[in-house]
Amino acid sequence: MADTTGNTQDLGAKDGPGPQPRRSSWRYIGPGIVVAATGVGAGDLVATLIAGSNFGYTLLWAAVVGCLVKISLAEACGRWHLSTGRTLFDGWASLGPWTTWFFAVYAVIWGFVYGAAAMSSSALPLQALFPSVMDLEYWGIACGLVGLVFVWFNKYAVFEKVMTVLVGVMFVVTVYLAFRVTPNLGDAFAGLLPVVPDEKDSILNTLGLIGGVGGTITLAAYGYWVNAKGWTNSGWMKVMRLDNRVAYITTGIFVVAMLFVGAELLHSANIAISGGDQGLIQLGDILDDRYGTTTGTLFLVGFFAASFTSLIGVWHGVSLMFADFLARQRGERQARADELASGRRERSWAFRAYLLWLTFPPMILLFQDEPFRLIIIYGVLGAAFMPFLALTLLWLLNSSRTPREWRNGHLSNGMLAVAGLLFLVLAVKQIWDQPWSEFF
Repeated sequence: MADTTGNTQDLGAKDGPGPQPRRSSWRYIGPGIVVAATGVGAGDLVATLIAGSNFGYTLLWAAVVGCLVKISLAEACGRWHLSTGRTLFDGWASLGPWTTWFFAVYAVIWGFVYGAAAMSSSALPLQALFPSVMDLEYWGIACGLVGLVFVWFNKYAVFEKVMTVLVGVMFVVTVYLAFRVTPNLGDAFAGLLPVVPDEKDSILNTLGLIGGVGGTITLAAYGYWVNAKGWTNSGWMKVMRLDNRVAYITTGIFVVAMLFVGAELLHSANIAISGGDQGLIQLGDILDDRYGTTTGTLFLVGFFAASFTSLIGVWHGVSLMFADFLARQRGERQARADELASGRRERSWAFRAYLLWLTFPPMILLFQDEPFRLIIIYGVLGAAFMPFLALTLLWLLNSSRTPREWRNGHLSNGMLAVAGLLFLVLAVKQIWDQPWSEFF
């Protein structure tokens, strides 16, 4: 994506330790791979798959627009971290105590419910691959414990390498499937025209596909991974922007490939699958019947890679954010980016406490129905986070909190405003659709 600030040179707010590359280079790529892997989970893949099965290639353009929107949001997060030397939560805290209360409630409730969802999602393909080994709940516990141990004992550098390998697996599987179903390229190119299907709720479904392409809170974690990589000042701005483009080009390939599968394999044969992760298990069975056991097994491996990267990505990235949140609450004011780059945040008690919160309490939900009221609150908080992120970034990056040379240009303001409006509409719909009459 183009330079959204409208500037042509890298002028930092301050100098920092380490190399100061002035040109972007592929050898530095890393945090973008991490955010792409974390953001594209099983839920994103099945949503895109269902869009393809329902509408064919008609909404291909919406998947592309979704990637562009997320590029703008992630670029804004990275630009804030690099231009100010401050973390995103430090910026939020400067806007008033309301941001602190929102994040605190969000982190506790969202983390509890998401932990169970991530473990269950990672367990499903493993149980399908090894059906006689153990029950789904115990596969989920095993995935959570492996994620906990991995993130607890490894620093960012190792974490990034493992995520890169798993992204490679996801890439090979999704691209292979896209070629295997033999997409109609003429219809696919026609799908790049912005057309909304003439069906009930088609506009909201289209907006949902745009908003659901790759990431929620993981977009906010991008700036933290940029700092953890060792990029701590504006000398890394061009590198960050290349890295961010790679992230959402990769994301785009994943979702477009799954839309191809939905359009060719499901839409053309009028096959319906269920929503949620079970839809991917159904797809595995369909692939097994249509193309053979090898293809079905390969898909389940890719399904596991998509789910497990989301698990360990959240375990690492949101724990970093929570550690930063508690440090800010304890009165720390300086060296935010340097703290992340040094790895001290990954060794802090706050980081590890949130890791434990993501892992052990959610295991209760694996063995029982999810608490009804808690799920509604979780849905409301989840719906509110993306408009919160977009609109606070607009505020921060147009104020004196950001060095003048790195404030928003017209393009960035436009994209963040579009993102804020899009996610606000989706938030209102999701909150409206909650069964409030049964809540009280």
